[in-house]
Amino acid sequence: MPDKPRKATLVQAFFPVVVLIAMLGTNVYLFGSGSLDGSNQIALLLSASIAGGMAIKLGVTWNRVIKHIVNSISSAMSSILILLLIGALAGTWLISGIVPVMIYYGLQILNPTIFLVAACIVCAMVSLATGSSWSTVATVGIALLGIGQTLGMQEGVVGGAIISGAYFGDKMSPLSDTTNLAPAMAGTDLFTHIRYMAYTTIPSILIALAIYMGIGFFSDASGSVDDVNAVLAAIETTFNISPWLFLVPLIVIVMIIKKVPALPALLTGVLSGGLFAIIFQPHLINQISEIDNSFFKSAYVAVMQSMYGEIAITTDHELVNDLLTTGGMFGMLNTVWLILCAMTFGGAMEAGGLLKRIAAEVIKMAKGTGSLIASTVATCGFFNVTASDQYMAIVVPGRMYADTYRERGLKPENLSRTLEDSGTVTSVLVPWNTCGATQASVLGVATMVYAPFSFFNIISPFMTMLVGFMGIKIRYFEQPEAEEEQLKQVQAE
Repeated sequence: MPDKPRKATLVQAFFPVVVLIAMLGTNVYLFGSGSLDGSNQIALLLSASIAGGMAIKLGVTWNRVIKHIVNSISSAMSSILILLLIGALAGTWLISGIVPVMIYYGLQILNPTIFLVAACIVCAMVSLATGSSWSTVATVGIALLGIGQTLGMQEGVVGGAIISGAYFGDKMSPLSDTTNLAPAMAGTDLFTHIRYMAYTTIPSILIALAIYMGIGFFSDASGSVDDVNAVLAAIETTFNISPWLFLVPLIVIVMIIKKVPALPALLTGVLSGGLFAIIFQPHLINQISEIDNSFFKSAYVAVMQSMYGEIAITTDHELVNDLLTTGGMFGMLNTVWLILCAMTFGGAMEAGGLLKRIAAEVIKMAKGTGSLIASTVATCGFFNVTASDQYMAIVVPGRMYADTYRERGLKPENLSRTLEDSGTVTSVLVPWNTCGATQASVLGVATMVYAPFSFFNIISPFMTMLVGFMGIKIRYFEQPEAEEEQLKQVQAE
């Protein structure tokens, strides 16, 4: 007999969230930056148990709760596999010299004054071309972080510029999955959605670039010409430098532009990196494997180790040593653990209808157009924090608000733009969200270290609320269009 769960009260719906926030706050206070080493994962699991218990109390069966949790975790499996491949890619791109050669040439053309602006623009262009903020951060982002550290820039500021550019490009690219998902949920087409987003997205990135320019202009970056020359010399001594090494990232970017799925594209990058390591850096192959009697064995062991384990290439320069380290797939396991726990919590909350109960209450408070858009922003942010996944932060609010926007005569592109301005870009600011956890692991910079400097991601939701309250570029149905939309809704029901 199917279960007929009761509707949760607002107190019941909020209780697991309050417990989670309290525990996460305690963990940050007691463990500091080490809170992601395990304490936050435990907090998520304990909060999930409370949410699951609440669902059972409301009449949901245990099997139904488990099913929701399994479905929630399943939705993140693609992200987890991508994360593991990014770990392997970082390893083979390190020992092949691909990342070092990016740093080597980048140091010769960039300086602290323009670096943050250049980093943001480069990441925006790559992400716009590929439609993937994750691939952008994992490739050029890592190299740019190394360049910034060598120039004496704070890693949090550099990370923020990289994230801002990558998420701008991802948000505006027709190749991006979230850019396709948002209009699908709202009921508009892709290019109408992208054109309408430009009204909020372009001002947001221009403001971010102006801030980065100001930081660069007044920066007291400690990197000197001597420091840069020392790093260049250390890289030159350790690696065989060749422009041919750029061929591998170019292949990956072209594959993504050609709409090859992320997993095979990244796997191609991993294997190509391993092949180029054997061709261009045979001396490092022997150094890593510590096998001298057979180059075949040495190459196999070194490339395999770079994919799965920790690699540290030693030079005579301390900063370069910090740059030339990677954890491979092993280094991503802590993030995978965090994602699994976060999705468990999201699934348990969804099983009892607790997330929808909270969101439904928010809709009641939205009276005008501005407050409706602000409510959508708040709901997307809430789902990024509680469901820990940007797709959930787009799909669920998109379904919830679609009818409300239509009933108020608002065209669906108003909703799709708001979903992207809030759901997509704020996901990377939450440490336990799949995006925040992933980018922190890939860059090696804690989420709360780069988040305050991810100006585009911070400005975007406020920009969309501003245009909403000011009534700028808000699109309404004409009367015949509104009647046609109502007819479609009735027919669908």
